[in-house]
Amino acid sequence: MPFLRSVAARVAAITSGRFLQTVKDALGRALRRRRIAAVLPHVTGRLLDVGCGTNDLVRAYRRGAAPGSESAASEGVDVHAWDGVDRVVEDSAALPYRDAVFDTVAIVAALNHIPDRAAVLRESARVLRDGGRLVVTMIPPLTSRVWHFVRRPWDADQTDRGMKPGEVWGLRNAEVRDLLARAGFAVADSERFMLGVNRVTVATRPPRSSA
Repeated sequence: MPFLRSVAARVAAITSGRFLQTVKDALGRALRRRRIAAVLPHVTGRLLDVGCGTNDLVRAYRRGAAPGSESAASEGVDVHAWDGVDRVVEDSAALPYRDAVFDTVAIVAALNHIPDRAAVLRESARVLRDGGRLVVTMIPPLTSRVWHFVRRPWDADQTDRGMKPGEVWGLRNAEVRDLLARAGFAVADSERFMLGVNRVTVATRPPRSSA
């Protein structure tokens, strides 16, 4: 009978771990949507998402954009060939773009996963137009360690890609600010979200010297 077959399938899923995996993946997706919701209000013009993963931010931003507009020309890049990425790059510190072609660069929950963070931030400044925005989200190290430990069996970022030399378990707010300042950015806004656990920081690129 259909009902009994449905019950049997549900029991089999639970005992095999698929049900728990679905629950955990649903939590991960919900938190990803919350990060995107926190970042989108700060995005303007043409967007570049560095370390874009499955490119959810760019796809959300491009949705409904007029063909040929700056928003429609937004892109997501990553060193890993995730599903949905616009462009796979060998090195995020050597992006295949001319100077000053983006209005916003986002690094969402990814700065700690970039070994050469200083170089990538300088490269972000290079491709940003004068006055352009850099938007970064980050959680502190302890929170990151706990979260990654809980999520590990269902987290493709750990099981498929793995942690590389130079990656760290999150960054403190002071560390993020110091990295941004050293790359020439001026922090314009910083606010907590996700019950105060996560933080979005918005910085601007000062005008280039005319000399």
